[in-house]
Amino acid sequence: MSKLIKNYLWAFLLITAAVLYQCKTHKLLIGNNPPAADINSSPVVPANESVSKMKLESGFTVKLIAAEPLISSPVAMTFDKYGRIWALEMEDYMPDTLGNGENVPSAKVVILTDKNKDGVMDERKVVIDSLVMPRALCLIENGILVAEPPRLWYYEIVNDKPVKKTLIDPKYTDGGNVEHQPNGLYRGMDNWIYNANSNKRYRKKGDKWLIEKAHEKGQWGISQDNLGRMYANDNSTNLVGDYFPPGLGLNNKNQRNVAGYNERTVADNSTYPIRPTTGVNRGYMKGVLDDSLRLTNYTAACGPMIYRGGLFGEDYELNAFVAEPAGNLITRDILHENGNIVKGQEAYHGREFLASVDERFRPVSLYDGPDGALYIVDMYRGIIQHRTYLSPYLKQEIKKRDLTKPLSCGRLYKVYPTGKKLVNVTFPADPVKLVALLGNPNGYVRDEAQQILVDTKPAQAIPALREAVKSTTSPYLAIHALWTMEGMNVLTTGEVLNLLQSPQWAIRMQALTVSPEVISKDNYKQFADAFANIIAKNDTIAAPYVGFVTNAIQPFDKDAANSLLISLVKKYPNNLFVADAVVSNLQDREEAFQKEIAPIAPDANLAINQRIQRVITAMQNAKNNSDPKVLARQYPRGAAIFNTVCKTCHGEDGNGVTALAPPLNKSEVVNGDHDIMISILLKGLTGPVNVAGHLYKAPEISGEMPGFADNKDFTDADIAQILNYVRRSWNNTGDRVNAGNVKAIRTKLADRQKSFTMDELDPSSKFN
Repeated sequence: MSKLIKNYLWAFLLITAAVLYQCKTHKLLIGNNPPAADINSSPVVPANESVSKMKLESGFTVKLIAAEPLISSPVAMTFDKYGRIWALEMEDYMPDTLGNGENVPSAKVVILTDKNKDGVMDERKVVIDSLVMPRALCLIENGILVAEPPRLWYYEIVNDKPVKKTLIDPKYTDGGNVEHQPNGLYRGMDNWIYNANSNKRYRKKGDKWLIEKAHEKGQWGISQDNLGRMYANDNSTNLVGDYFPPGLGLNNKNQRNVAGYNERTVADNSTYPIRPTTGVNRGYMKGVLDDSLRLTNYTAACGPMIYRGGLFGEDYELNAFVAEPAGNLITRDILHENGNIVKGQEAYHGREFLASVDERFRPVSLYDGPDGALYIVDMYRGIIQHRTYLSPYLKQEIKKRDLTKPLSCGRLYKVYPTGKKLVNVTFPADPVKLVALLGNPNGYVRDEAQQILVDTKPAQAIPALREAVKSTTSPYLAIHALWTMEGMNVLTTGEVLNLLQSPQWAIRMQALTVSPEVISKDNYKQFADAFANIIAKNDTIAAPYVGFVTNAIQPFDKDAANSLLISLVKKYPNNLFVADAVVSNLQDREEAFQKEIAPIAPDANLAINQRIQRVITAMQNAKNNSDPKVLARQYPRGAAIFNTVCKTCHGEDGNGVTALAPPLNKSEVVNGDHDIMISILLKGLTGPVNVAGHLYKAPEISGEMPGFADNKDFTDADIAQILNYVRRSWNNTGDRVNAGNVKAIRTKLADRQKSFTMDELDPSSKFN
């Protein structure tokens, strides 16, 4: 063999080895690469060709299960106990770039049925029609909750037809625009119904509906893990979540944020589309797109789901999936537990779990189902950005590729391991058999079995539940049996106290969480002793829970409750989670407790002292707040815009929202040069901002505020009103602004496209 041939052979072998190594380590999808996207054209892809445009993780299959005309502009779905899909269609969303026709009552709730059991939906049935911009649905008992802003309705359903409509909450959405209004209606493990972008939770007890305070989080979509902890996100954030169950830490109205809630679960916001994604709202800004014109970070993250289907294998336990419709992709995150903390990272670098070259592929919500598959709701349309924030740049992109029409498409998919046989679990009428399903490997099945039992409350199930809650071999069976009995109002003191002694943390955790539901004047001493015993055992992971649930002892014995709190302070004075759990018990006695613990925790830098002082300072500031009712009368349009557009991110009290936006209250920017404020409101702000000596930057805030210069709904007088409302609210004392001031800055900045940074807004530069 000649030397030249040998060299060529060695080069070929080295290249082949490198490719094989890369494929092995990165699982590149050889032979499964869709054709390249045309940056200048985005035609409607026929439904039967849509899968061919996708690139999916190796070893998985994606299957189209419904498409137009069977489904149109879907945004949410759920399964009923028969395996049928109930879907919410929002066909009235953004009919064009001006939003003309958004108030036309064309939205619907439909049922899709797989008649021949081949895994593909065959039949469509309209259940509720003539809705306006609905955003969430939830099956419960013999009816369905439907969120139709601003109201939450309950429809009683007989033979798939509504027979009675009841108003549950006239202010389900209190202000906010379509991108920042509550949604989700997720039935949690604790039998309450939770929402994204909302501080309320709901529950049906008999003929009454209960509405209570909840931890606010997220923007679109909400999910829970196997232990009932909640997860959400916002448009620029991969995943946020709670370290504790959602019903704890809600007792102190003076405490704005509780450590362990709304925490950044995955810090990496990188995205890896497989097509140029120039059709994003700020594609003109540096860093939004890379050199290949592809989205670098989330801009429309939504619909997060913790996978619990039990079908994907061990590597997918405690994994999250996040939809990014602007990037036409779905991300996979791998989460890890460390004590109370849950953190994670993206599963891949340089690629996604699923991505499409079809610009109209718009995954907006993700779900698990009765067969263990991952279900995708694809709104399938060109426009997904609401007109409130629609930039001139994106309008041009929409026009360039004719993305406005059609409005009547929509697709549903399911993803599952290739070759795996999918079996839909059926839910038997026999209550005892339903109890057995509480231990099923599929989290969806466990949840559905629990909900059916709670909704129907069959007495025949109670003996089986009492046995199931004792299970030592199946923690999930014991946990769901526990919460099912709570939902049926048959849980006993003895059962909870026994589970507090369980060697399995997952079971002890649920027993602690449920304990306030059974604590009474007859048994509070037993629980106080049990909590004291947990503290004595140095059970650090349980300590915050003890702090949270001690509040249930207070109505019966304030001294006993206080003694538990003092014990926690002595043992964990610098534990942030314990500190906030203790503070959650101290409504209107924060200062007295601070003095009481001074001898045992004298250092002002200890977590317990810092967290108490934080609440005390906030209360003192609130006392000096301007009267919002007076300001609303003075600036009615400003108050209306604030409550519609601003408060979702900046908070009703102006003190900011974690992971979204910094405070407006006492902000140097708000109280400073009004030309700077006008510039921000017109053109937007990106990057870090300093407020009261603290530098707010991602991930503490999203790092991007849109401008409203191109929003025709807001006149110069409107902008002036919102500025005056904010600059005079709370502790702010900024000078007044008039429409002429706004007009002058608008004219000056007419040619500016990009958002400002705070460095550019330095008064010395006069922000040209």
